Amino acid sequence: MATGKSRGNKRSSGGSCSSTLTMVVLVTVCALGLWMLTSSSTPSSKTTPMNISDNVLYDTDRRANLNRKMPIDATQDKLVDLSSNSSTYGDNGGDLPIDVVQHDDELRTRNDLDMNQEMGQNSKVDEDENKEENTSTNIVDDDAESLNDSDMGKQEAELHQEEAKEEQDIDISTVTEDNANGSKETTSIKKHNYKTRNSEVSEESTIADDQQSDTENQEDKQTEHIRDLEDNQERETNDQEPEKEMENKQEEQENEDDGPVKSHSIAAETKAQVEDREARDLRNKMEQAKIESTIDNTTIHIKASNVGNSTIIKGVTSGNRTSNNWELCNVTAGTDYIPCLDNEITVTNLHHRYQTRHCPDEPPMCLVPLPKGYKTPIPWPQSRDKIWLQNVPNNALSNLNGHQNWVKVTGEFITFPRGALHYIDFLQEAVPEIAWGNHTRVVLDVGCGVASFGGYLFNKDVLSLTFASKDDQESQIQFALERGIPAISAIMGTQRLPFPSKVFDLVHCVRCRVPWHEDGGIHLLEVNRVLRPGGYFIWSATPVYQTLEQDIQIWKEMSALTVAMCWELVTIKKDKRNVIGVAIYRKPDSNECYNLRKKKHPPMCKHEDDSNASWYIPLQTCMHEIPMDETERGSHWPERWPERVQKPPYWLNKSQLGIYGKPTPDDFKEDYRHWKRVISKSYMGNLGINWLNIRNVMDMRAAYGGFAAALKDLKLWVLNVVNIDSPDTLPIIFERGLIGMYHDWCESFNTYPRTYDLLHADHLFSKLKNRCKIKGVVAEIDRILRPGGSLIARDESSMIREMQVLLKSLHWEVNLTFVSKQEGIISGRKSMWRPSTYVTPL
Repeated sequence: MATGKSRGNKRSSGGSCSSTLTMVVLVTVCALGLWMLTSSSTPSSKTTPMNISDNVLYDTDRRANLNRKMPIDATQDKLVDLSSNSSTYGDNGGDLPIDVVQHDDELRTRNDLDMNQEMGQNSKVDEDENKEENTSTNIVDDDAESLNDSDMGKQEAELHQEEAKEEQDIDISTVTEDNANGSKETTSIKKHNYKTRNSEVSEESTIADDQQSDTENQEDKQTEHIRDLEDNQERETNDQEPEKEMENKQEEQENEDDGPVKSHSIAAETKAQVEDREARDLRNKMEQAKIESTIDNTTIHIKASNVGNSTIIKGVTSGNRTSNNWELCNVTAGTDYIPCLDNEITVTNLHHRYQTRHCPDEPPMCLVPLPKGYKTPIPWPQSRDKIWLQNVPNNALSNLNGHQNWVKVTGEFITFPRGALHYIDFLQEAVPEIAWGNHTRVVLDVGCGVASFGGYLFNKDVLSLTFASKDDQESQIQFALERGIPAISAIMGTQRLPFPSKVFDLVHCVRCRVPWHEDGGIHLLEVNRVLRPGGYFIWSATPVYQTLEQDIQIWKEMSALTVAMCWELVTIKKDKRNVIGVAIYRKPDSNECYNLRKKKHPPMCKHEDDSNASWYIPLQTCMHEIPMDETERGSHWPERWPERVQKPPYWLNKSQLGIYGKPTPDDFKEDYRHWKRVISKSYMGNLGINWLNIRNVMDMRAAYGGFAAALKDLKLWVLNVVNIDSPDTLPIIFERGLIGMYHDWCESFNTYPRTYDLLHADHLFSKLKNRCKIKGVVAEIDRILRPGGSLIARDESSMIREMQVLLKSLHWEVNLTFVSKQEGIISGRKSMWRPSTYVTPL
């Protein structure tokens, strides 16, 4: 070695007697120091192989963790794709992406083989160096015998002994610094021998890193970004031991700066070349498959690795608990708590308690308790016929409707013995133009009963969104959602429904108990607002088919109102099997009738009135004109299903830019392509979600509805929520045959607790953080989701880290986390955990 050569030159450099004497003294002093150092370091030298093994395993696990991370392309806009070709949980025999490694067990096997080869190679180096060390020690001992009693030698020996103890504190991975011409010359025989021993450990501990770096130097910049991503995440996760982590990173940087270790054997170099060739072949296969490495790759499901006293979680875990303390909500509603509908402080003195939303000033930051004996919901389609009684313990509805045989309590189940297929077919026979699933795709069901109508419309490729109040028909919305049928809690009260105008193909009301004829027809005029021009209104109530005096009077008033609104009474039919009658009306598709009316009552709305504005907008007793311009929404009926889901609406303006900066029709298409890629390549296999058990889905920040459209072939439904501070894309969502509503996530959502299987949030929380507390939003998410339900959130990196802390504080299982410098994604699953203490919401 270079240091050995330097030592030899120094021994032969003496000329005169004085120089020889001085050299003998120095050699003697160094020999004493070396002897004392050797005797004190003998036990540690026996454990050197174990230290080498530990270092190799640590470096290997570290690289495995680095490769399991996938950065999100920070140069892209919101359309960032995190999909992959590999399956997370299945046994995949195909090629893995470059930034994805194999299973941990396979890693351990390969690491063991590599370690054995490296230790075999290093043993040869140890033998050579040990021979050299023994030779030098014998020479020094011979010289030391002649000056054994020198006082100066004793002082020098003590001085060198103290220096030796200081040098023992140097990190085990420290190596001799190389310059451009080779190794630096040492000025002391003792220091050389000490560094020779530690350089053996250093060289052996960096063999795995240097072999891997030979391949990594030829990879693209993505791998370097992954390394930075992992290092940043480890620094943030291991905040309990920042100093120890900094030392580890310094060691790794020093090892990388040293370059290739000269003691590498031919076998090691051959192995690196083989790995290099395999990496090139793998990249070629990826390029042939046209995989977008920056966007479409993902990671495989992996285990946890311990660093210090904390745990970095890479797979399924509940994680370390944080300082966020949670308590149960102490409210009268108990397990059915809906904050904006159960705000007891605000609505105590109101006559119509549930007619409008009355949200607390601050969103509740408490958790809703679970019903006693709560069970995992029955999957669809079995849930359409029965649900667990324990999950919706309020059986008032069963007592109310028992005589109608619509719902019964049967043991531990609530059953729904009567279907609705006959009734659905009866309606189409009455008006064939309804054409379920083709002409009619999106339906609003008012006062849903037990929602069997909407449940069986799925057989016809029809989406029916049902709504009812919380007081008039107790638990009906809860029943509907537990059955897997779209529903929200709302009421025909004093404010507009949270929908844009002209979006529903058909509105349905059977025994919905809405007094349509009262208050100047204000509620029926709200139906007119949301009903598409040319759409149908189906009304089934006793005034239609009974002749009681009260019913006759209501029918007269209803007839006068519908005539004044220019609605056409298409037909009145009686369903003998269900012993009911229905009246079917059709909204006009032109303004001709409006202009010919003798009495302008109800009046036409003012032109400045925005018919789409509906968030906390009071109801109005007026009608909006029918759009007649060919480029206006509502002037034509949408495309038939399923063409309408993927074709841009005819009224999208090409001269206007969409959300992502392209012309709106192009934006629409790109959004759909984006979510098809993400869902098929990433969401379906890499997030720990069993999609067979997913039924009720909500997109918490929908744009064009591309996420829901990409899921259209699955047996599920998606409620698209357009935020009030976002571009108004909800009409586009309805136009393509999907359902949705407006909402502000700084407030509670109008649904019962435990009603959704999956929530999807795309850059939602970063948009809310300046307006409301994220912890309150997370508490609302926990309220809405069923135990075992999942959240998928894509957002800024800092927000993903904050979400990870909050979800772990709720004892959720965090299945997957990607974090890059700017963006990230997290997938978590709600557990059955509930705190034991209560707090009263403000």
